[in-house]
Amino acid sequence: MNSLNIAVIGAGMAGISAGRALREAGHQITLFDKSRGSGGRMSSRRTDSGSFDMGAQYFTAREGAFRQHLHQWLEQGWVAEWAPRLYMFDERGLTESPDDQPRYVGLPRMTGLSRGLLGDLPLVSQTRITQLQHDEPGHWTLLDDTGGAHGPFDRVVVAAPAPQAAALLEVAPSLAQAAASASMEAGWTLALSFKDALLTPVEACFVRSGPIDWISRDSSKPGRSGDDNWVVQSTPEWAAQHLDATPEEVALELTGALGYVLGFDIPAAHYRHAHRWLYARPATINNWGALAAPAMGLYVCGDWCLGGRLENAWLSGMQVARTLT
Repeated sequence: MNSLNIAVIGAGMAGISAGRALREAGHQITLFDKSRGSGGRMSSRRTDSGSFDMGAQYFTAREGAFRQHLHQWLEQGWVAEWAPRLYMFDERGLTESPDDQPRYVGLPRMTGLSRGLLGDLPLVSQTRITQLQHDEPGHWTLLDDTGGAHGPFDRVVVAAPAPQAAALLEVAPSLAQAAASASMEAGWTLALSFKDALLTPVEACFVRSGPIDWISRDSSKPGRSGDDNWVVQSTPEWAAQHLDATPEEVALELTGALGYVLGFDIPAAHYRHAHRWLYARPATINNWGALAAPAMGLYVCGDWCLGGRLENAWLSGMQVARTLT
C-alpha cells in the first residue's frame, strides 16, 4: 500500500496505538486532541505537592502481544510494576486482599506511557474536531469548533469516547449507530495531599460499599515524589446521582467516605481537587475489537470497542492499524 495521509482523532491509548502502528507501516499520521496533551483517561495532574493520576490508576497485561510490548516499555523506563499493599472494603469492613496480579503504572506518572508512545508523532492539541466532511473517496476534511479546517486526509481514525465518536460518525450511519449503543459511565475523582502521612497501611483499596469505588495512595507508586498523595474514585452510580454537584460538595462527601473506609477522621488536606469524568469508562463490554467502513476510509477504535481496560484500548488501536493496512 502506498503511503497514506491519515488523521487520528483522539490521543488516548487507542489513538496513539493506532497512530504509532500506522506510522511504522509507512503512513503519515496527524493526531488531534481537545486536551493540551496526550493520554486521554491516563490523565495526570501535576501540582506543587506532587502528581496525581486522575484517570486510569494502573493497568494489567494479559494478551501476548501486549505483554511483549510491556517488556519493551519497562526497559525504556516508561512504566514500572506497582505492588501496593492492597485491601478490600465491603460490609464486613477493611481486610487485606489476596489479589496479587501484577499491576503497572506509567513513570513518573501515568502519562509517562502515553508520552513515550507518542514520541515524535505530530499532535494537534487543544483542537476539538466536531465534524467530518467526506467529499470524495480518499478526501476527508476535519472541521473544529472554531471553524478551522484540517486536511485533506486519505483516511480517518476516530479514537474518541463512544458518545463523542457517535457525533463524528454521522457520515457513516452504521458506525454511528454502533457507537451510540455503547454507553459510557461517569465518575468523580478526588485528589488529596497531606504534609503528614495518614497513619494507615493501606496503599490501594477496592471498595464495595458506599460512594467510593477505588482508593489509591498515589505516592506509593514507583517514581513518585512529593507529599502523602491520595486519589479517591467514586462509583459510577454515585457519580450519576451527583453529576451536577460542585467540586467542593464532591470533595466533602468523598473525603468523609474515605474516612469511613480507613476508620478515622481525615485531617484537613493542604491540597484537594475534584474532577468529573463524563465518560469515565464503558458501561458494557463489546467484542467488536474495532469498527470500520473501508469503502469510505473511516475507522473507529477505543476501549469501548473491546472491554474498557487500558490494554483493550491498545489492542483496539492495533486492530484498526491491521485493518487499514
